Amino acid sequence: MSETRWSGRFEAAMGSLAARGHQRPWVALFVALLLTGLGVFFARDLRLNADLTNLLPRSFPSVQDLEKLRTRFGGMGNVVVAGIGAEPEQLKQFVDDMAPKLATLSEVRFVNAQRPSQFFDEHGLYYVDLPDLKTIQERIDARFAWEKEQANPLFVRLEEEPPPSLDFSDIQKKYTGGANMRLAGQGGLYYLDPQERMVVMLLKARGSSADLGYSKQVIAQVQDYLAKQDLSKYGPGFHTEITGTFKKKIDQQAVITGDLARASSLALVLLLAYLAFHFRSALSVGLTMVPVIAGLMWTYGFVGVAYGQVNLLTGFLAAVLGGLGVEHGIHLVGRWGTLRSEGMTSEEAVRETFKHTGFSALISALVAALTFLSLSWSEFRAFHEFGVIAAVGMLVSVASYLLILPALLGLVSRVGWVPREHQSQSGPMAILARFLPRRYRAVVLVLGVALVGLISQAYRVTFNYDSTKLDDVSLPSVRLDRRIDHILGYSATPVVVLTDTQGMEREVVNQLQARKAKYGKDSTIDFVGALEDLVPQHQEEKHALLQSIHKKLQRIDPERVEKAQREELLRAVRMTAAKPFTREDLPVGLRRQFEPAAGQKGGVVLVYANVSLSDGVGTRRFTKEVRNLQMPDGSQVSAAGEALILADILDMVASEGPRILVAAVVSVFLAMWLTLGSLRNAVICMLPTLLSIAALVGLMSILGLQFNYLNIVVIPVLIGTTVDAGVHLIERLGEPGADFTTVYAETGRAITGGLLTSAIGFLALVFAKHPGLNSIGDLANLGFAVNMIIVLVGFPALLLLVDRWRNKHGAAATPASDDGTGRPAES
Repeated sequence: MSETRWSGRFEAAMGSLAARGHQRPWVALFVALLLTGLGVFFARDLRLNADLTNLLPRSFPSVQDLEKLRTRFGGMGNVVVAGIGAEPEQLKQFVDDMAPKLATLSEVRFVNAQRPSQFFDEHGLYYVDLPDLKTIQERIDARFAWEKEQANPLFVRLEEEPPPSLDFSDIQKKYTGGANMRLAGQGGLYYLDPQERMVVMLLKARGSSADLGYSKQVIAQVQDYLAKQDLSKYGPGFHTEITGTFKKKIDQQAVITGDLARASSLALVLLLAYLAFHFRSALSVGLTMVPVIAGLMWTYGFVGVAYGQVNLLTGFLAAVLGGLGVEHGIHLVGRWGTLRSEGMTSEEAVRETFKHTGFSALISALVAALTFLSLSWSEFRAFHEFGVIAAVGMLVSVASYLLILPALLGLVSRVGWVPREHQSQSGPMAILARFLPRRYRAVVLVLGVALVGLISQAYRVTFNYDSTKLDDVSLPSVRLDRRIDHILGYSATPVVVLTDTQGMEREVVNQLQARKAKYGKDSTIDFVGALEDLVPQHQEEKHALLQSIHKKLQRIDPERVEKAQREELLRAVRMTAAKPFTREDLPVGLRRQFEPAAGQKGGVVLVYANVSLSDGVGTRRFTKEVRNLQMPDGSQVSAAGEALILADILDMVASEGPRILVAAVVSVFLAMWLTLGSLRNAVICMLPTLLSIAALVGLMSILGLQFNYLNIVVIPVLIGTTVDAGVHLIERLGEPGADFTTVYAETGRAITGGLLTSAIGFLALVFAKHPGLNSIGDLANLGFAVNMIIVLVGFPALLLLVDRWRNKHGAAATPASDDGTGRPAES
């Protein structure tokens, strides 16, 4: 590489800077220690935030709507207290005893412990439209007239006819889907399941479950109170459990935090174990790991300043960046050791190592950083922050090696330490280096056919929209929560439309019901509830009709009514006696579900879905059905809730994914073209990575693996982290006097170590309990395995094939020229 080019001058500068650090090690180490201290200081308060809302930009309407909801309504979701393992009467007694006391806790707004079934049963006829009430009146009149005729001894019926029916079930069916009927539910007054021997109470907290600290506070308060109660009076085996939005978020956060801690610890152990095997020297392991640890501290200091927290994706970056950083160390320390074994002084070896191998490491880091930065263009905050942090981490890793490693090598060389000499002519890489020049045609043919077969299946890979596949559904709180909806008879977590006036409430209800009717059986809306809708209109007119009906029903002798209809008659007498009512007359537990938090104004419309809001496909359909409601004043309102956040995430990943992948490939290619100074070399170095990605996607379809909104980030990561293998191999083969066998044996070993250590950070995620993190680990390690086969076997064989073809046709030999004996082939 010519020194007249800027890259040549940059190489020389890197070598000189490293040599200066070697000469003045204490100065370099003091600067490194100072930077590490600052990093630790700024990273000291970093916390994981696994809230889905944290993954979208604040500018998104769904995020803004959810923030308004949390401010006005305290957020959605409940603390659910379940009493389990007793007879129905004991379970009811438990609710009667506990509900009033739990409602007095400082962080509980109210307790919903009973269905409003009795109220709605008594006032049910007020929800019937006037024309239908008149139909009921006509039927009552007909029955009343028939009763009068029967009571008249002078009346003789010529033909025996059945009495007019008092059955109004056909009219009742028209209103079974209404909010009053659905909220009244079935199964008695209590939220009780006799078969499960379980009863539940829904506690509405004052704060939002998005605040993990608050969630822990309210759950601890409820748990502490229950722990102090004597539950033995409800029978042997009776116990309580807690679930709901607040508890699930705490448990899922604990799983993720534990997974990330275990992944980082396991990654560190695996890295140390591999480095010990690779170098056979504890000091070499230390020389490699110290810059990595320092670089991580610098990176997370930046994270503390820039973001103040990590999310589900950026949380595991420490393990990944550690593995990627160690890759640089393997190449640098290994190359320095080789040069020392060839007779160079420590300073000369440092200068030469950072001049060439260090520059290759910089190119690799720069390319990876640009790939990660392509993620930062995404509006999806999880991708954006992941891209920025990973890019900074890659560059910081090289900087830490440039600052720290020469200084450490300067210190150890002064005490006379010489690295253990590795025998490059022995070991698996040396065997493969001698095998490939003899069998490169067969290797290219076999791998070529395999790649074509895999790539041909790539079109079959699918995207998994089901978010339950990304959560730990084995958690007791999650399993229990799934049983709650069955007891309630509807979803415990509806989405919410915020309203400012009673007129707006009714308009929203009308529009949503119209959309439900428009979609018919394909509608995703189960039912819609609002206080304004629960207080029916025209009550005075209906009351007048009901009074008339009531008087006539009272004059019908129940004993003259068929036994099957007698109970319906008595029920109708009770219902027609009901008085008109206002919002304040609604049951307190029901009314407060629709009221804003203290000090807030306005109301809400609750929209219940008939699809699982964990199913991404159904959620996206539901979101389209409940969004962008046009009000008469020209304004628009939309539903708010975490389901809409999930829908936006899925839509964003689906729309941005292809664009990000194209940007990653283009940015890597341009960076390599610029830094390598050769279009041909850039294309050659990109080839193994592109083939690996294509083969990986095909392999996914064969193995039944799917992309999801978390693991799709693996693809740009693989692009950025595997391309450096080709760079190191091409750069070393391009050095004067290089021969294939020697270069491959040495560089192939370093490439293997680099790929293995890069994979180690992801390998730790394979053992995660969280399925989302687990899927990232599975996909990444499969990708690294495919890339390792291609870059260590297929790529060198292809270089040899092209080189022999060029030699045969009189073209200039490529750096890979070799006759299989380790000597450069003649042109």
